[in-house]
Amino acid sequence: MARIPQIRQRGEVSEDMARHFDSIASSRGRVSGPFSVLLNSPEVAGRAAHLGAYIRFESTLAPAVRELAIITTSREFDCDYEWSAHVVLAREEGVREEAIQAVAARGDLDGLSDDESLVIRYGREMFRDKRVSDATFDRAMDRFGAQGVTDLTATMGYYGMLACALNTFEVEPAPNAERLP
Repeated sequence: MARIPQIRQRGEVSEDMARHFDSIASSRGRVSGPFSVLLNSPEVAGRAAHLGAYIRFESTLAPAVRELAIITTSREFDCDYEWSAHVVLAREEGVREEAIQAVAARGDLDGLSDDESLVIRYGREMFRDKRVSDATFDRAMDRFGAQGVTDLTATMGYYGMLACALNTFEVEPAPNAERLP
């Protein structure tokens, strides 16, 4: 059970803050997961949702790259909720099972495609080392360009923020959801 209330119904927020609930529900089909707890501060939830809408639905990253970046982030933060939600999407977007398993097991990147190993390495360096090495950054710039590498960094940072909220507030995935090993 979450440590703070999970707001899932419009009536659980004040009328002057209901616009945030409505915006989140309309862009995502419902209010759940990180937004259910972020709505305890409706302004935070609304602003996070606005950024998230770009990152999830409009970014320059290919969907498979985006989802690989998200599951890499969820693994680095050991966030079961985020993992369970996005590993399904990663598969739907064509992320190969070998890449998913390398992320899940924190395994080595041999045998992965150049894009797969680059995205995973970028995230691991960013979160573990708090920096991205020149070699990895240069490869990312060559592959994705300035806007793409900015979108990649922002995607990982955004999902890192959500993982912090989900983990801190102890938001659990559905009982039958796939969890991190």
